[in-house]
Amino acid sequence: MDKFYNHLAGMADGPRLLYRTRHIFILLSGLLHLGIGTYFVYRRERWRWILQLLGSLMITASSLLFIVAFFQEPRLFDLHTPLTHKGMYLIAVGTLLHLFSAANESEAQGSR
Repeated sequence: MDKFYNHLAGMADGPRLLYRTRHIFILLSGLLHLGIGTYFVYRRERWRWILQLLGSLMITASSLLFIVAFFQEPRLFDLHTPLTHKGMYLIAVGTLLHLFSAANESEAQGSR
């Protein structure tokens, strides 16, 4: 944004908004990757491990969508944001899958 768009100075409000928000969404996905990476331990039960894997794949896919959206969506008309919509759903579902993979795990381990 600095080199090619002069800090978005003089740009119309719509594309400016899209560049800034896409930038924040890329930051969100990076921070989520860091957060998950600090706690990540493979789950022992296969179904929990599958939830983790699917969640991680969805979060990674959303990161890629946000990066592509950063370059594509400001050029679309009427503030149309199809990639970001898909990315937000993927990041939300991926995060929930990570959450569900850990649900009641301490109870399951305690009963063994």
